[in-house]
Amino acid sequence: MRGTTVLPGTPCQAPREGALPMHRLEVPAPGAPPFAMGTFDAIGPMSRASFPHRHTFHEIVYVTGGTGAHVVDLARWELAPPHLCVIAPGQVHHWVDARDLEGFVVLFTDDFLLDHPSDRDLLRRLSERPWLTLDEPTHHRMLRLVAELDDEHRRGAEGAGSVLRALLHVLVVRAARLPATPAAAPVRAGAVAEEFARLAGRTEHALWSVRACAERIGVTPGYLTEAVKAATGRTPSELVREARTREAKRLLAKTDLAVRQVAARVGFADPAYFCRFFRRETGVSPGGFRRGADRR
Repeated sequence: MRGTTVLPGTPCQAPREGALPMHRLEVPAPGAPPFAMGTFDAIGPMSRASFPHRHTFHEIVYVTGGTGAHVVDLARWELAPPHLCVIAPGQVHHWVDARDLEGFVVLFTDDFLLDHPSDRDLLRRLSERPWLTLDEPTHHRMLRLVAELDDEHRRGAEGAGSVLRALLHVLVVRAARLPATPAAAPVRAGAVAEEFARLAGRTEHALWSVRACAERIGVTPGYLTEAVKAATGRTPSELVREARTREAKRLLAKTDLAVRQVAARVGFADPAYFCRFFRRETGVSPGGFRRGADRR
């Protein structure tokens, strides 16, 4: 897939306003196989990033030691190694209070699955139940396989690409056989509502939409709506409209900005639409509100 890989040292693409970072896979040279793996320390700080983000590639995490939690989409999984976790391209995840993480991280794009295209479907299904806990015998079998994959990758001998694909295929198939872990604790709705309230109170244009706030927090718009309604009894859309109206009132009452400039400051490209919005929310026009504020 075009744009899913970059050369080492290529800066992460700046996300569009309000969106989560989208990371691409680093490969050592143009045309190199879109595959990388190593220990958490070898991969570096991004292997245990504490901020919500997405990838253009698949990630298989094999955790053999450490403490903390891993949040994938809306589920928080507490560490009690050994675990195997599969994260699909586009899924949101981050680590919470991760300490002394041990194990391996395997990174690859869809393009690497040339020999076994059916693995894409297995990986998708695994990403829907991403956190797998292994018993001791299974852990030892899987760890030997992952260690062999790592050894083949580090050696880089002739034909390594086909061997890596074969070993990865075995890893994916065996992971698909593992039983699901009991349901994780959901991300606390109250914390999501609190973060939304903080974002909605800011004056960034990018955050004056429910979808933008949901992406910044790392949850879906639907979950954000449920969390905010549960905490406040109101919808995020209502609160966003209220925040925009409040900022418009401040600017109309306290500055000499023209109405069209106020409209632009609160995210309206069309001043006429802003006037209709403001009248609907307050019962008066922007000009009428400003005149009343002047008299007061």
